[in-house]
Amino acid sequence: MGETITLSAADGHRPGAYRATPAGSARGGLVVIQEIFGVNDHIRAVCDGFAADGYVALAPALFDRIEPGIALAYDGAGIARGRELRAELGWDGPLRDVAAASNALAGIGKLGVVGYCWGGSVAWLAATRLAGLACAVGYYGGQIIEFKDETPRVPVMLHFGEHDAGIPLSDVEAIAAAHPEVIVHRYPAGHGFNCEKRADYHAKSARIARERTLAFLARHLG
Repeated sequence: MGETITLSAADGHRPGAYRATPAGSARGGLVVIQEIFGVNDHIRAVCDGFAADGYVALAPALFDRIEPGIALAYDGAGIARGRELRAELGWDGPLRDVAAASNALAGIGKLGVVGYCWGGSVAWLAATRLAGLACAVGYYGGQIIEFKDETPRVPVMLHFGEHDAGIPLSDVEAIAAAHPEVIVHRYPAGHGFNCEKRADYHAKSARIARERTLAFLARHLG
């Protein structure tokens, strides 16, 4: 079980965050970046899973800049509200909160970020704009294409579903072509394939993506 803590961002904002800690010595720190549904049960479970693998996992509540404690359902209303919140937030505030989470993990070891859905795009921007990271992983980040001309400062791995209705394969190929140094994996799945609470959950793809992610983290974080 993890705990809820409070972070301190550079602009004075104090978002909440869910922190999960391994039972033994930490291999490194990992900022887990939420979907458009907030730091909900799924994201907390993701953090718990990474903690079981030896990483201190910290998920900042990015929606706290608008309203504290938002956790949305995986339904039409949740999607609509999540998209509204994402549009209202923009990028600068969430990146400050990711930086605050990274600062809170200082001293643990090397640090990485892993993001899902909207968080996959935020993870890409963290890799291109933030200092102090050793690697980044993004799952089905639909807005990465808008920032494909930015250059990552650290090694990056990206996961995409070949049947994602919101991310055309042409976008995936454009990102891969612009960044041959980035590891880009494609799966026979739709959007959100890593989340068992979503209709597009694809167990085999989720398992393979997680194995690849853990190997990538081990290589760059320890």
